[in-house]
Amino acid sequence: METTEAIVGAVTGPPTAARTLLLGRYDTTSLFQYTGRTTVLPQAAGRTVAGLLTPAGAGHPWTGWSFSAGWGSRQTLDVAPVRPELVVEVGVARDGAGRWRHPARWHRPRPDLSPADVTLFDSPG
Repeated sequence: METTEAIVGAVTGPPTAARTLLLGRYDTTSLFQYTGRTTVLPQAAGRTVAGLLTPAGAGHPWTGWSFSAGWGSRQTLDVAPVRPELVVEVGVARDGAGRWRHPARWHRPRPDLSPADVTLFDSPG
């Protein structure tokens, strides 16, 4: 498992205590691409992250998207989009093509980084 950064684009759970984070990265054309979801956050981490997020306004890059609750499931997640501003550090396992194989494991928020500091979606890392 390697450590990497991603940008929070949406959350599941109540606005005051995020349950999971839906993560993304910008690509070389400046589109915000979905990269994966975290495992369920510890309660304290969910409250901490929630305090660092801003609800999304109109025009969020993922407006109209639906997210699957899991592999092979027809159930969709109830998500709350947030402004893609908060960078977080997560642990990920990758497949041979570099895609995340499993949900990312939460490590910590990185308010010291901006989305521009995160490796682009099309780049390794």
